[in-house]
Amino acid sequence: MPTVDLTTLPTRAPAEYHKSTTLRELKKLRQELIGLQDRLYAQNRHSVLVLLQGMDASGKDGLIRRVFSGINPQGVQVYSFKEPTEQELAHDFLWRVHQQTPARGMMQVFNRSHYEDVLITRVNGLVTADEARRRFTAINAFEKLLQQAGTTILKVYLHVSEEEQQERLQERLTDPAKRWKYEAGDAHKASQWRRYTAVYEDVFAHCSPATCPWHIVPADQNWYKAYLVARLLRDALVKINPQYPG
Repeated sequence: MPTVDLTTLPTRAPAEYHKSTTLRELKKLRQELIGLQDRLYAQNRHSVLVLLQGMDASGKDGLIRRVFSGINPQGVQVYSFKEPTEQELAHDFLWRVHQQTPARGMMQVFNRSHYEDVLITRVNGLVTADEARRRFTAINAFEKLLQQAGTTILKVYLHVSEEEQQERLQERLTDPAKRWKYEAGDAHKASQWRRYTAVYEDVFAHCSPATCPWHIVPADQNWYKAYLVARLLRDALVKINPQYPG
């Protein structure tokens, strides 16, 4: 991918998109996804891995609900990567990730992913730039391995503006329904928006080959974000063209 400057990319829908009509299109896309996922599961030949990355409060959890609602849970799994355990730290950084990749016929959604090991670790000074470069090489090889085994990888970055992120983090303090999401380090993370932006841009520069590109999705509006990701997923499944056996 050419050099990306996130500060120049939109975080909201173009003026020609309207919420009501876009939500109707999202509903149609979900129906398509239900049928495509059912054929993927029945054929049991290919798999799909959806990687969701984004700043804190970019709306990863809500996106998963909006896009995957109604899809047979037997064929879809969601895994959220947290801080590594002691056992995981005793292995290479991709060890815990490989165990969660989808089996044939399955769709797997990563809420955060192995890219945390070249993002938050760099922001916090735990990984040097040189080590990050070595990890970029390992990540590209790892993703190529998964693709060669029949896994389609859809990498999505939810691009939320600094202003929208601040507003959503504030809601975690004032809205009782969202207060459970608040963490003591939220304010500090928000203050590092530009630092996170820089390391994400580095990831896009080094880990976005033509065969496994990043898709940067405007994320300030939940309805538009869900529509775009659903469309990307539909297109990926159509390309696989799964069929019922027999």
